[in-house]
Amino acid sequence: MPNKISICYEILFFCTLLSYNHINMEKLNNKEKRNHYGVLRKTKNFSNRIEHLKGNIQTEEATKTSIILPFFQLLGYDVFNPLEFVPEYTADVGIKKGEQVDYAIMINNEPLILIEAKPINTELSVKHMSQLIRYFSVTKAKFGILTNGIIYQFYSDLEEHNKMDTIPFLVVNLSKVEKNVAEELKQFQKDAFNVKNILSSASNLKYMTMVKNVIAEQFQSPSDQLVKALLTKNIYNGTKTQAVIDKFKGIIQKAFEEYINDVISERLSTVISPEPVISVPSDEKAEPILNTDETNVLNYIKGLLNTSLDITYKKTSRYAYMQLGELSTKWICRVYIRKEQHLFTLHKFENTDYECEYYFDEVEQLDTIQELIKDTFEKCCKL
Repeated sequence: MPNKISICYEILFFCTLLSYNHINMEKLNNKEKRNHYGVLRKTKNFSNRIEHLKGNIQTEEATKTSIILPFFQLLGYDVFNPLEFVPEYTADVGIKKGEQVDYAIMINNEPLILIEAKPINTELSVKHMSQLIRYFSVTKAKFGILTNGIIYQFYSDLEEHNKMDTIPFLVVNLSKVEKNVAEELKQFQKDAFNVKNILSSASNLKYMTMVKNVIAEQFQSPSDQLVKALLTKNIYNGTKTQAVIDKFKGIIQKAFEEYINDVISERLSTVISPEPVISVPSDEKAEPILNTDETNVLNYIKGLLNTSLDITYKKTSRYAYMQLGELSTKWICRVYIRKEQHLFTLHKFENTDYECEYYFDEVEQLDTIQELIKDTFEKCCKL
């Protein structure tokens, strides 16, 4: 049964799609639209076929013929053309002669994609990658795929040239086809295949997936390190004993859940009752105006600095800030006015050796970091 966090993610993703899909689709031309929905539709139809057949698939050979080959046909490859799709591809590795990888997709007579297949009931792990890793290093292949027919793990050499990574940059699960994954899979279609384009996005995709996994783990079970880091943000000034950390784990986990619920509610309200947008000619758009709270905080900081230099206030949609003159690179501090605790941040330089984020309720609390504010100001003056 899906847990609450995963359900929240799915709802949040759905809401985001509702809000922004029309904008994204305006950027696609008609051909790209057909391609986008074509891959998604075909992949979902293929997923339904697998669900119907998988109970009768027991062996590796059955997995190959019933699922893996049809999957690559779906991507546009001629799996019956040995000049394009080579079964049992052989490349001698060191003293090992005659070893074979299950399939190689050839481009310009060179193996560009190597595929290692396992039976459908195999739980894929690092131990199944040995042949793929060896072959990757002795061929001109740029991508390796490890699959059990349902899960397809895509690898490249993002960490070290000509050495296949042990962490995939893309994982396609045909039992649960997601739109964002289908979008990435589209790049592996024969008629859209471009090594440079794939590699340019593969690194970000890989690390984004890893970060999302870590975030999901922390949402479900905050680590001691995360709890300690959050408590130092002016949340708890006492000694961070294990008892204190254990107490705050539950509080932080609950706060995560409530934050997600708040975001979901906001997204839903935006989708259901969007605020009317008034178009203003670009030459008539006015800069955001500071509100009273923002002005009071910046005036207070200016008073602490006690300087005759030209200090100006600016504002974005998210925060107000103070800078020297008109150079935005000389910003000194930023103020985020919120419903709960406000946030005050200082400009962080390479030689800054102190915390630069501070939460506060009353502006007078910033007196405690007066010397740090002055130090930041002096650094800005030297820019």
